[in-house]
Amino acid sequence: MCGIVGYIGEQKAAPILLKGLQRLEYRGYDSAGIAVHDSVQINLVKCKGKVSNLQKRLEETPLVGNIGIGHTRWATHGPPNDENAHPHATANNEMVIIHNGIIENFDTLKKGLIQRGHTFQSDTDTEVLIHLVDDIKRNEEDITLFEAVRKALNEVVGAYAIVVMSRENPNQLIAAKKGSPLVIGIGKQEGEYFIASDATPIIEHTKNVVYLEDEEIAIVDRESGLQLRNIKNQEKTPYIQELKMQLEALEKGGYEHFMLKEIYEQPRSVRDSMRGRLNVNKGIVALGGIREYEQKLIQAKRIIIVACGTSWHAGLVGEYLFEDLARIPVEVEYASEFRYRNPIIAEDDVVIAISQSGETADTLAAIEMAKQRGATIIGICNVIGSTIPRTTHAGSYTHAGPEIGVASTKAFTAQVTVLTLMALSVAQGKGTIPHSRFQRLLIELDAVPEKIEKVLQLDDQIQYIADYYKNATNALYLGRGINFPVALEGALKLKEISYIHAEGYPAAEMKHGPIALIDENMPVVVIATQGASYDKIVSNVQEVKARKGKVIAVVTQGDEQVKALADHTIEIPEVDEVLMGLISVIPLQLLSYHVAVMRGCNVDQPRNLAKSVTVE
Repeated sequence: MCGIVGYIGEQKAAPILLKGLQRLEYRGYDSAGIAVHDSVQINLVKCKGKVSNLQKRLEETPLVGNIGIGHTRWATHGPPNDENAHPHATANNEMVIIHNGIIENFDTLKKGLIQRGHTFQSDTDTEVLIHLVDDIKRNEEDITLFEAVRKALNEVVGAYAIVVMSRENPNQLIAAKKGSPLVIGIGKQEGEYFIASDATPIIEHTKNVVYLEDEEIAIVDRESGLQLRNIKNQEKTPYIQELKMQLEALEKGGYEHFMLKEIYEQPRSVRDSMRGRLNVNKGIVALGGIREYEQKLIQAKRIIIVACGTSWHAGLVGEYLFEDLARIPVEVEYASEFRYRNPIIAEDDVVIAISQSGETADTLAAIEMAKQRGATIIGICNVIGSTIPRTTHAGSYTHAGPEIGVASTKAFTAQVTVLTLMALSVAQGKGTIPHSRFQRLLIELDAVPEKIEKVLQLDDQIQYIADYYKNATNALYLGRGINFPVALEGALKLKEISYIHAEGYPAAEMKHGPIALIDENMPVVVIATQGASYDKIVSNVQEVKARKGKVIAVVTQGDEQVKALADHTIEIPEVDEVLMGLISVIPLQLLSYHVAVMRGCNVDQPRNLAKSVTVE
């Protein structure tokens, strides 16, 4: 959840580290810091708040040197303040560390270190780890920095991605990972390396990278190059991959916020998620990434979808798709609950794990549990080279492109697109869908990007509605069928970025409790598009209006019945009911965005949230 960046080479380290932290700020923005080795000593600058605060400090106290590490923090142990900001150091900055993850046994380790004379300046588990390395280094004669780190990690319980720098090693960084991502970029000059928690700070310097596997430790040395060993001290061979990411995708491209840019990118990202997989003329759906395991899906007795947050909502849409089209029973589980519930998993179950980042800690743990019990694991992920694609049996990338805004938008529609393709492919393979309907759905799916474009043209109208409700303190979102998960996602977006309390419900459940909340101050967003439940949702709108609730209705173009009842309506293009989630979510994303902007909220970096949740 935090951002890591490191550099070693011939260039000035501080500007590279600072730029890297700016690229990584979406991963954590409670505090930030940089440490640079000037060939004599390690100098350190860190502070609470945004990277811009750190930049001001660095202007006052420049750091000079060609090797360094930087970090932007999402607070776990201890509040955001200067003392808890990374990097953390031992006495006189002899050694410094940056760390993502959680050391679960830090308290036990800390008590032992205090008894041996160590003193601590912060509340963090990270500081305990660097003191543990220091303790080993001090008490074992002629031990190398690598060996001290390796031995320390053998005492650690938990997850980590770390980079360690030592005053006595001015040409070397030690990096290691377990359960939290770490990538090493190989620079264009000999002896030049970049280290980061994901590829975003590396792409402008190199496309050649090595992704560390769990319990691997890298010795990154300006003179002897890159060496890999594991925690058992066995030598490993670095596997160099080429990054496919484009630098332009990491820029705002003229938009005020990344979130708005990513909302507007959805016609392209949905199209890219279908590219090479959908051929309307030939009547073919083919996902190459799961071809080898397609029969497992077709023959599955049950599909279990595990995910968190927005990905969980996409999974709920997937439940409707697989059950309706492929007639396979589906369970959708929060990964965090699934892993602790001792679930019943059979060898003929297929588990679909969905994650934007490919690093979600709970989802990874759920995958490992399901694999141990013999299930087939299919991944749906956006980040190429991340851990989930390397852990699952097979899967499909969403090809949404980098998503920098913390509140997910284009990742959701890309995930739903891939789930739709998957469900259609399985339905065709099982023979559970008539050919005429299959062909019609291919045509309609192919037209979805154009229909999203039409919804985006309603932005001014949605902005007007947002202005009307920007001071609300609560909101209710209602939907039926496939639009129920969309209601959940709409409510999540509003509370994530505007801090307005919002809840999503199946519309029929409103009268079983939430209706008590409705009065003249309660905005109720109702997704009332044409479909099998249309008459029922009209009744739900009437129930809200009877209690003086304010209704914002998302309706199918040309609707008159709901329009006559609602206070505000947003008309979206008609599409087959099973594809409606791809269209109906767009106005909800825009509504949340505009409300948040009008309330003065930091849309791209909402408080307390981080983009990649790599800790429990």
